[in-house]
Amino acid sequence: MRKLTAFTACFLAFCFAGVAPAQDSKTDITPTEKFSDKMSGEVIEKALTGVVKLRTMAAPGAKSNATLGAEREGNGILLGPKLVLTIGYLVMEADEVEITDHKGRRLPGKVAGFDQETGLGLVRLLAPAQGEPFVLGDAKSLKEKDAVLAAGARGNIAPAFITSRREFTGGWEYLLDSAIFTFPPIADWGGAALVEPSGKLVGVGSLFVRDAAGNGTGVPGNMFVPVDILKPILDDLIANGQRKGAQRPWLGVTTFEDADGVNVGRLSVDGPGDKAGLERGDIIYAVGTTDVKTLAEFYRAVWSRGEAGIRVPLSIKRGKKSLTVDLGSIERSSFFAARTAH
Repeated sequence: MRKLTAFTACFLAFCFAGVAPAQDSKTDITPTEKFSDKMSGEVIEKALTGVVKLRTMAAPGAKSNATLGAEREGNGILLGPKLVLTIGYLVMEADEVEITDHKGRRLPGKVAGFDQETGLGLVRLLAPAQGEPFVLGDAKSLKEKDAVLAAGARGNIAPAFITSRREFTGGWEYLLDSAIFTFPPIADWGGAALVEPSGKLVGVGSLFVRDAAGNGTGVPGNMFVPVDILKPILDDLIANGQRKGAQRPWLGVTTFEDADGVNVGRLSVDGPGDKAGLERGDIIYAVGTTDVKTLAEFYRAVWSRGEAGIRVPLSIKRGKKSLTVDLGSIERSSFFAARTAH
């Protein structure tokens, strides 16, 4: 067996103390097993070598700079010596990409793929990184209270457990049917690896959330994108930079959900919603003849109408007025600058 590093030895000592339970009068999400009972030191070592630091610089004038900033940092996950998986917002419109592997070597790369539906991205390195690539696991088998490992670069690693598997909607026209939520939260979560006990990759870090349990008890944690939704499109992303086939219609509308329904919070300048005359504060209550009250209902109603390029009629309330706005949807990648290696 390989000799463990000093860091890993210290980390294992922490693991044997167990993960502090998060309990509330309304919920009990205490894990059923100690982390140390499930995860070996060799798995931890592998996680430490297979996760890299990722830094990107978006193109000058990139449209995503307004919300994401031009310089972005997070993590990447080795799928091969020259192939890195990460969360898509880190590489959107990126002109410069650099990873730092666990040996401290800085290596340049290029964006190799981005998928709107999963929110995942790929980077192709110009030289091989040092580290053991991950094998994709089975995220569908994960259930509440299962022990996992949340791993970022540079020793940002912590035992965790699943708090819930549930639908997730993001206001940027994004929906996951079964996202993975974990506790405790890990620092620098973007692009972090979620690892199951055998050492396989089951999720990619996306967000910090204030209600990981999903029941309003305020248990903080992280949301991970399950790798199962990557598997069917991975070869397409590697070969072509995006999934094959029809792309979802994109409206360029950032929304949020409250008691009034689906509210327009922000519009991408010169995007479909902006061009059609939508305004911040509008409340969307129907897509065509389909009434919508939640973000999930809104997205599914839009996407069910067909592929990118379809017309999308929205019924809205603007103050005391009811209006119909007809949007010409587009493919998201046609709006944001595509800078892949293909």
